[in-house]
Amino acid sequence: MLGGDLVAVWEVALSDGVFRIEFAHGTTTGKRVVYVNGQEVIRKDWMFKLVGKETFTVGGANTKATINIEAISGFAYEYTLEVDGKSLQKFIDNRAKTTKTWLLKVGGEDYRVVLEKDTMDVWCNGQKMDTMGEFVDDGTETHFMVGEHECCIKATSSGRKKSGIVHYLLLDGEKIPAST
Repeated sequence: MLGGDLVAVWEVALSDGVFRIEFAHGTTTGKRVVYVNGQEVIRKDWMFKLVGKETFTVGGANTKATINIEAISGFAYEYTLEVDGKSLQKFIDNRAKTTKTWLLKVGGEDYRVVLEKDTMDVWCNGQKMDTMGEFVDDGTETHFMVGEHECCIKATSSGRKKSGIVHYLLLDGEKIPAST
């Protein structure tokens, strides 16, 4: 698929899935090819300028991603990925604050549930879920179904100013540990 020109691979976790970004760079021809989950999204076969940027979108929300190509010495290059205008590490750190993710196995199938804390949107295996939210004595509950199973994300105060609100997932009433 990419041949010997593959120079960088990144994994980017978004609400609608984890996306594998692969970049091939022909340092003699200037060829640039970007794949997202194995699907070619950019191909430039001949380029005289060996450094620069390639911008594309990732995921259902069309999140902007940019690969920066910089010469570091002679014919050595450095490749960095920016997502949503931030370095990949800064993007990951920011997502850790604004989302909560759970990985679970139900009836032999793997599920990835993501809560977007700012909007309270819930995603399961790349699909935005229909939810019903309600206020309860100790916080809020967001209800949705995974197959035939009832799920509930509870948001309660941690009682500590630094930790703020704590979110946890219940599957058929059983607490599921969050992923890191």
